[in-house]
Amino acid sequence: MMKYNLKVVFGNKFIYFLGASLIFYFLIALINLFSEESVTVEGVYFQLMFPAFLLVFFPTTYSIQNDEDSRILEIIFGIPNYRYKVWLIRLVMTLVMVFSFLMLMAFMSSVLLIHVPLWQMTLRLMVPVTFLGMLGFFFSTIIKNGNGTAVVMVVIGLVIWITSEFIPNSKWNVFLNPFDLPRNMSEAVWTSVVLANQRILLISSFVAVLWGLLNLQKREKFIR
Repeated sequence: MMKYNLKVVFGNKFIYFLGASLIFYFLIALINLFSEESVTVEGVYFQLMFPAFLLVFFPTTYSIQNDEDSRILEIIFGIPNYRYKVWLIRLVMTLVMVFSFLMLMAFMSSVLLIHVPLWQMTLRLMVPVTFLGMLGFFFSTIIKNGNGTAVVMVVIGLVIWITSEFIPNSKWNVFLNPFDLPRNMSEAVWTSVVLANQRILLISSFVAVLWGLLNLQKREKFIR
């Protein structure tokens, strides 16, 4: 089961998303490396965010379609507790994979650009990454098509990005940067805002996963 899930997570078009994320990372790193402006920790946070989204995008949005294309969907539905033994394990493996790549990129940023707290940086980034990844999984259980889910997630991502410009320091901002302390806010208040933001995103991620797994109970809708 683990071997099959690894093939799905790293299979098909994943190499393109991995390549795009690494190219984007190195491009931004080179620009910052030769830029006259000083590199900051909060800048590195945003630099790592987009590659992380690319890494989690394919395994979560195209998971069900990959099973259908490989004609394995019917077999999966025959496995006892298939929702937890297949898709939940796959989601966990995806997050572990993204965490590992994020840790590697954070380490490279620490070597090339500026010293960053590796564990704190990676764990903080995993919160919005987990939220968007689980949201992608949820919509994939409704749309049942990878390309359709990808379009919906791109639109949602753009809406969230535009909205974040109006609520930059709010706990409801998905792209809130925990390392960017506002000048007009005390550190204690900012810490409470960041904790509330991450709590909201993690609870929302849990609800999205649970709802998606419940949608998978209606297996007849997935078999054409």
